Amino acid sequence: MTPPEQADSAPPQSAPADSAIQVRKLRHIEACLRPESQYQRQTTGLEHVPWPYRALPERNLDEVALGTSFLGRPLRAPVLIGAMTGGAQAAGRINRHLALAAQRLGVGLMLGSQRVMLERPEARASFLVREVAPDILLVGNLGGAQFLLGYGPEHARRAVREVGADALAIHVNPLQEALQPGGDTRWAGLTGRLASVLPHLDFPVVLKEVGHGLDARSVAAAAPLGFAALDVAGAGGTSWARVEQLVHHGAVQSPDLCELGIPTAQALRDTRQAAPGVPLIASGGIRTGLDAARALALGAQVVAVARPLLAPALDSAEAVEDWLAQFIHDLRVALFVGGYGSVDELRALSV
Repeated sequence: MTPPEQADSAPPQSAPADSAIQVRKLRHIEACLRPESQYQRQTTGLEHVPWPYRALPERNLDEVALGTSFLGRPLRAPVLIGAMTGGAQAAGRINRHLALAAQRLGVGLMLGSQRVMLERPEARASFLVREVAPDILLVGNLGGAQFLLGYGPEHARRAVREVGADALAIHVNPLQEALQPGGDTRWAGLTGRLASVLPHLDFPVVLKEVGHGLDARSVAAAAPLGFAALDVAGAGGTSWARVEQLVHHGAVQSPDLCELGIPTAQALRDTRQAAPGVPLIASGGIRTGLDAARALALGAQVVAVARPLLAPALDSAEAVEDWLAQFIHDLRVALFVGGYGSVDELRALSV
């Protein structure tokens, strides 16, 4: 899931700005917890990726090496907590729980969209997690459409600097915006605009979809711009088009449009072919350690998980840690029974 903070429509003018922001963020969280927020017909396609089984793996489970590095930072497992939320008090609690779990497990964290923080300084506190997670890979997040509406290099630098992030994700979400009342639907010229912004940034920048998938044509256009990584965020998990309709209408009014997207497995294959050598993040419906193993076999450097962690994050850091620890254990078991001794060995595959 590429989640609750991606929607950036203006708060209703009839309510105070701070309470309107909090209500909107809470509505996105509530919508993401509903089963109707998930793709109903499309799957990630990862279930069709073959996985080997060796009755004599000739290695020890506890010696399977999951450690890797990504965007210049070490990870104890090839896992990121995906973008989720920010801007409201409850969102700040969620981010703190996620960050604490990431620190304890040695995995990374991507923040939700920071537009609200840049435009309303009082929302900044909900994104400040470095105090509890000084060592993690931390990725900031801004919407691509905002760079056609006045954002430039300084906005990107602020998003990174003000939270102590190591990198920045720029998310693209045309379907979500088109189905969001008041959404940003003027996208002509975005590739050129990003091409003018990226050379002025001295930190890694990731291009990410929000759950409807990166397509080969867009990847081919974006690859020369200098992105440090691409997050395919494929279809099969949370449909942000569905989330928007649940928030604004209480029901999904355009079910066929909301099912559009490129399944995660296909998005990984297409992106790897269109941008060979560019590091990939696999997200979009990653739910199990075996999903993660299959995504890594398709060429991802790391996987990102969001929606399964939302309910635990509402509870506690320990609940998030417990879920992730089981997920990472299952990834280790998948490699073990497949006969692989490390993530690097798995990446040598070509599926």
